[in-house]
Amino acid sequence: MAKPKKIEPKVTIEREYIVPLRKGWLKVPKYKRANKAMKTLKEFIAQHMKVYDRDLRKIKVDQLVNNEIRFRGMYKPLAKIKVKVKKYDTGIVRVELVTLPAHVKFAKLREEKKKVALDKKAKAKPEVKPPEEPKPGEKPEDIPGEKDEEEKEKEEKQEAGKEESLKLAEKQAKEAKHVSKEKQVERQVQTQRKALSR
Repeated sequence: MAKPKKIEPKVTIEREYIVPLRKGWLKVPKYKRANKAMKTLKEFIAQHMKVYDRDLRKIKVDQLVNNEIRFRGMYKPLAKIKVKVKKYDTGIVRVELVTLPAHVKFAKLREEKKKVALDKKAKAKPEVKPPEEPKPGEKPEDIPGEKDEEEKEKEEKQEAGKEESLKLAEKQAKEAKHVSKEKQVERQVQTQRKALSR
């Protein structure tokens, strides 16, 4: 059974506004100013775009607008902001910035450059071919790239031997550190006696 196609909502109204925010946030304590500025923006949009029952849940504010209002902190939000508003036939209203700030433009350019660089790296990597299967009558030894089990076992033994020797060396170094001066002197005397006896 085929899934029903999602119909994208159509834009019925598209406008630009300069929304005054200062009158709204001056009426509340300093620590609530940015939140009140966001609510003032939504109320303004609901009034001017004729949202049914002035339902603020139907107004979707873009993240960049939110970041721009709160850019200077909670105590000092913007006094006014220029936004582009789109009302869809579903009743949803989307609020976006008219012009992107410089720091956002640079961040987007940086992300695009990173994507391009990653695409180039992905294209530059050679494709790894899976190992070929032996043809009937052909021994696996004849196929290049495959090793006998014996060679693999030898390599594993060598690696295990290296690890054990490293552990022994570390243990001896620790013991040498924690030997008292008397024992060190005794060891030196013994080594000297052995050298003289030869």
